Amino acid sequence: MAKLLFVMTGAAYWTLKDGTRHATGYWAEEFAAPYRTLTEAGHQVVVATPGGVVPTVDMMSLRPELAGGAQIALDLEQVIRSAEEMRRPIQLATARLEDYDAVYFPGGHGPMEDLWADPDAGRLLTTALASGKPLAVVCHAPAAMLATRVHGVSPFAGRRVTAFTNDEEEAVGLAARARWLLEDALRDMGVDFTRGEAWKPYTVVDHNLYTGQNPVSAEVLAERLVKALG
Repeated sequence: MAKLLFVMTGAAYWTLKDGTRHATGYWAEEFAAPYRTLTEAGHQVVVATPGGVVPTVDMMSLRPELAGGAQIALDLEQVIRSAEEMRRPIQLATARLEDYDAVYFPGGHGPMEDLWADPDAGRLLTTALASGKPLAVVCHAPAAMLATRVHGVSPFAGRRVTAFTNDEEEAVGLAARARWLLEDALRDMGVDFTRGEAWKPYTVVDHNLYTGQNPVSAEVLAERLVKALG
């Protein structure tokens, strides 16, 4: 049995460029699908957030039309409700990589508010990348890679990475209102950004780094993690 650290946003909103707060948090599918896949495979999950706050689910992600249907939305909600780890997260500042076999960052717009500038997220990502242990990051969670920059340089520069794309952000109506776009910021940081078709599962593996483009990529990413963990 492997022990995995799920690093999750503690934000309940995303500040847009006009100063308004867009209600958000983590995306249900990006937590629930990997959690179910990994725990059913016999692995243990620990949740960490900035300050140890209980993560907030983006309620939009539980709408049937966005979750893929009414039953899927109910299933996701049941997984979240049954996950005791979600009710007692540890503080991200206290998380030590040596205690875990792999690290996973779920997305949602929340990381665009907090993890992108969180020094503890940056420290853990940098250490995990160098360790060779599986490191998985999906959708908007690659925003946390921006926190790895030291004097403008990130260890993720040159790595093959995917993440939520500009056109997917445009499709949800938030691109024009965002302070910055994730795809642009990652390209500017020097990653080798790659992508698939919008809203279709797409994952990239670069050595021990596993990234997924959007919510429907999360379960595929989890299946890859299960294989990597043996």
